[in-house]
Order: sequence, then structure tokens, then C-alpha cells
Amino acid sequence: MEQENKSREIDVIGLTIKVLQDKKSLCLFFIVFALIGVVVALNTPKHYTSTVVLAPELSSGGIGANSTLSDMASNFGIDLGNTKTSMDALYPEIYPDIFASNDFVIKLFNVPVRQKDKPDTKTYYTHILTDNKPPFWTYPTRWIKAYFQKSEISKSNKPIAKSDILELSKKDYGVCEAIKKSISCNIDKKTSVITINVTDIDPMISAIIADTLKNRLQEYITYYRTKKAKTDVAYYSKLYRTAKLSYEATQKKYAAYCDANQDVQLQSFISKRDELENDMQLKYNAYTQYSAQLQNTKAKLQEVTPAFTVIQDASVPIQASSTPRSFVVTLWAFIGILVDAIWVLLLKDKIFKAKGK
Repeated sequence: MEQENKSREIDVIGLTIKVLQDKKSLCLFFIVFALIGVVVALNTPKHYTSTVVLAPELSSGGIGANSTLSDMASNFGIDLGNTKTSMDALYPEIYPDIFASNDFVIKLFNVPVRQKDKPDTKTYYTHILTDNKPPFWTYPTRWIKAYFQKSEISKSNKPIAKSDILELSKKDYGVCEAIKKSISCNIDKKTSVITINVTDIDPMISAIIADTLKNRLQEYITYYRTKKAKTDVAYYSKLYRTAKLSYEATQKKYAAYCDANQDVQLQSFISKRDELENDMQLKYNAYTQYSAQLQNTKAKLQEVTPAFTVIQDASVPIQASSTPRSFVVTLWAFIGILVDAIWVLLLKDKIFKAKGK
């Protein structure tokens, strides 16, 4: 065993020496691949990532036994699904799907942005089209991909709103896909903490879009969870106003009748007065009932309105989040050394022997 290990060590050392002896080939591959690394590094733009962290308040559907059971299970790595939000279909786990929807992304097209070193303002849509130039070596794959997707993408330039069918042009579809790749939303299943990340070639724009996404997500969730409660408030507000006007009209009618017949003791007057008084009492009961229901619906609206605590707000990143250019050059130089080793040990002798024959 020891002799086999030594022979293997000798073989490795011998192979290494053989590769190093061919200095001309080693230098050639090293320089060529290092230059390729420089070209790749210089043509790959730096990317900056801005992060927002939110802690949402759990809805009333998540408070109680179900929430406690789900929390206990999550501590052991068990996911009980949407027990936390049994009364709410919009649970945190689907927030990433919201970010990936075209309806949500399209609303970012007209967001005004500006680059860090430029005072001019443009839309996020224009920025994606004009400023995000892909590296030249990706053009062939992009052309092939675009060719196969041509039949799947509509040629229409305007979205169709009347039929609730969204139809995008090829250009808009490409912008949507580019935005989806640059934004992300992650949910911690144990704590329900929301982390929003936005990556862009400009640090200022990444911070602007991260802040916009934070506000849009809060608005989206608030609208969804308060939609029914707001409808109830509007409904009972209408009933309350109608009941109030009806009661006030009946009250004035009763008061006017009593004032006009103060000294009359006829039974017909007493019957009419009692009739008006009973009608006024019924209108008053309806008025007070709708008033109480209106207050209850307003309290329910306040209860279901979600609250968010901003743990980390959007800020302009200083350091790039992309791979450092020095690492890219070093990696390509190392690849050059590996290719040289393959050439010297496996290919060089075979090729020259074949030519000699």
C-alpha cells in the first residue's frame, strides 16, 4: 500500500513537472485565458443590491390555537400550511408569487428613477431598455431564445383591460422578464419576516425600486385584506344615512303635528299622535341599530388593516454584490492552466504523433 501511494505521488509530481517544463505552452494558455478573463470582467457590469426587511403583523386569523400550534411545529421544521392565516387567503408564502406576476411587475414600468451620478429622471421601463446592455457573448443565446419564443408572444403593443386579459408586446415581455430577474421576495416561514431584494447596475435605482416595492406590497396587501371590510363600511354608511334622514323627517312630522294640536283632546288626535310616535320610535330604533353596525364595521376595518414594521429600510448600497472582477480574471487564468495541463498531458503528444504518421 505504501509503495502504491508513493508511486501515485511520484506520478502526480512527474505530471506536474511535465506541465511546468513546457513553459512556452503554459505562458501562452495563461496569458490568453487571463486576457479572456479581463475582457469578460470589463464587459460584465457591476450589480448592486438594495434590501428591505419587513415584519408584518399577523392577522386575527393567525392568533390563537392554530397560530400557536403552527409556531411550535415550525420550530421542529414542520410546515402546517396556512393554519396561521386560516381566515386569510393571502398568506405570506404567496408574496413571492405576487412579485412574479405580470400584473404586479407592469405597474413598475412608470416608476421614476434616476442614476446616482446623473440628475436626469427617467422611467424604470426606459432604464431597463437603454441602460441594461447585456454582454456581447450572450447575443447568440438571446437570439435563439427569442426565435423560439416568437410564436408565444403577442405582437400587440397595448394591454387589453376590458376582458381582463393582459396582452404584452415582445418588448414589454422582455422588460417584464428582466425586472422579474432583478427583484425577489423571500419569506421566513418561522417568523413571517419579508425580505425584498432589488439588484441593478446602478445603486441609486436599486434603492428606489426597493422602496417602491415595499410600498406597493404594503398597499397590495392592505387593499386585499380591507376590501370586504371597506365594502361593509360603505354599505352600512348608506343605510345609516338613510335611517337618520328618515328618523329626522318623522321626528319633525311628529313635532309639527303636536304643535298644531296642543289643546285638542279628541280621540282621533290621540290615535294619530300615537301612530306618529310609534313610527318615530321604529325609525329611531333602526337609526340606532345601523349606527351601532356602522361602528362595528369601522372597528372591523381597523382590525383587519395590516400593520408593518420596517426592520431595514431601503438604502443606497456602497459595495457591489456581483462577483469581483479580480476574481473573474483569476478564475479564467486558472482555467487556462487546467487547459494547458490537458493539452500537454493528453493531446499534444497524440496530435504530433498523428501528424508524424
